[in-house]
Amino acid sequence: MDVTGLFSASLIAMAAVFSLLGLLASIMWLITTLFPFREAATDSTVVAAISTAVASIWPGAKVTRIEEER
Repeated sequence: MDVTGLFSASLIAMAAVFSLLGLLASIMWLITTLFPFREAATDSTVVAAISTAVASIWPGAKVTRIEEER
C-alpha cells in the first residue's frame, strides 16, 4: 500500500468515527430531551439510617436537613 492509499484510508476511517460519534451524540440528546431526569424523593429508610448513625456518634443530636453534595 503506498502512502496516498494509507492517507486516504486513515481519512475515511476518521470521518467514519466522527460521523458515528455525531450520530450517537444526537441520539443521546434526543433521549435526554424526551426523558428528563427527575429528582428522587428522599427515602424514609435513608433518613432513618442517617438519623440513627448521627445519634450513635453524637448522642442527643437531631438531624434537621439532609442534602446531597455535588
